[in-house]
Amino acid sequence: MNKSQMKGIGEKVKGKINEAVGKVRGDRAQAVKGKMQQGAGEAQKQFGDAKEQVKKNNP
Repeated sequence: MNKSQMKGIGEKVKGKINEAVGKVRGDRAQAVKGKMQQGAGEAQKQFGDAKEQVKKNNP
């Protein structure tokens, strides 16, 4: 697991927390921010996945 994957997973977790807090508090802005963080985290994780795949295929 590389740094991009770790950061992506961390960002997704933060996003899920922000989304949940936003829903509980009725704060739509925070819930949307959480969704956006999750999307950014997923993109970063996929970038890390691609880097790992290239590394495995090109030793």
